[in-house]
Amino acid sequence: MHGFETRAIHAGQEPDPRTGAVIPPIYATSTYAQDGVGGLREGYEYSRTGNPTRAALEECFAALEGGARGLAFASGMAAEDTLLRAVLRPGDHIVIPDDAYGGTFRLVSKVVERWGVSWTPVPVGDPDAVRAAVRPETKIVWVETPTNPLLGVADVAALAAVAHDAGALLVVDNTFATPYLQQPLSLGADVVVHSTTKYCGGHSDVVGGALVAADAALGDELAFHQNTIGAVAGPFDAWLVLRGLKTLGVRMDRHCDNAERIVALLTEHPRVAQVLYPGLPDHPGHDVAAKQMSRFGGMVSFRVADGEQAAVDVCDRARVFTLGESLGGVESLIEHPGRMTHASAAGSALEVPGDLVRLSVGIETVDDLLADLTHALST
Repeated sequence: MHGFETRAIHAGQEPDPRTGAVIPPIYATSTYAQDGVGGLREGYEYSRTGNPTRAALEECFAALEGGARGLAFASGMAAEDTLLRAVLRPGDHIVIPDDAYGGTFRLVSKVVERWGVSWTPVPVGDPDAVRAAVRPETKIVWVETPTNPLLGVADVAALAAVAHDAGALLVVDNTFATPYLQQPLSLGADVVVHSTTKYCGGHSDVVGGALVAADAALGDELAFHQNTIGAVAGPFDAWLVLRGLKTLGVRMDRHCDNAERIVALLTEHPRVAQVLYPGLPDHPGHDVAAKQMSRFGGMVSFRVADGEQAAVDVCDRARVFTLGESLGGVESLIEHPGRMTHASAAGSALEVPGDLVRLSVGIETVDDLLADLTHALST
């Protein structure tokens, strides 16, 4: 098998056979001429069902994650929704992280629950807690690793065993780690989820999502629901994510380099009460992260010693770090999860600490980022 960067640049992306174009074209078409009734050219009939640009992205994702089938969606939430509707039925049960992404929590608690599906939040870093939460009707164990925004780490191989012993699927949201740093399917996961808006697109200029299934039959079932529900990635969006994947490896190396320098600053700063980063030796999930990730990523969270308002003030004072939601772009972002990305979890078991600040560390000159954080943390 070719190396990661080679697959990112070439998988699903052979030069155009007609023109020799080395970059896949943007097939901005809704329908396709047929050579007689039912005579489809290369299987294409309608772009909700299939589009060559999207197909190139889906093949690339499958190659990068080591799966049987990749599917591209209009957003990460569209990917999640399609997966949950494909697998779950009324009366089923799902286990989710107790610090899950706010959008995932909102989908499960406000939408999926109304279909008659129950759910239990658990610390996914504790396989025994996950095992205790599993019921006979559990169909999915849903994992983020690292989690958003507390950067908890789940042992994918251990949880795959727990899920499979119960006859459930293990689904891993791999958005933070990306396939460059972690391949959950190789550790026993059944489906990988991505918000391709984040690192895979990498430039904060596209919204998208992806699923990669380890099993071909499950991939076909997901593809049926993708077509039936219809929240597919458009050709231009698919092209942008495909372009982003080509540089994912080099970008992630820089994200990780910069994050490590920032963690070193924060751990020594008197106004920082705690730094949450899997690369720290005292992080409870450090050993597992070191085993299943090649590096520890570009996401950093920390708690401000003086409380919630002080955390909000830090966010407001940053200048090179842009105050905004989302993550994974080339630019650095700062946010207050409790009032921004995770506001929907307020008052629930998934509520995040009010003194928490989350950083998406970009690829700018690291000295500028360090100076900006030093200024933002000043009193």
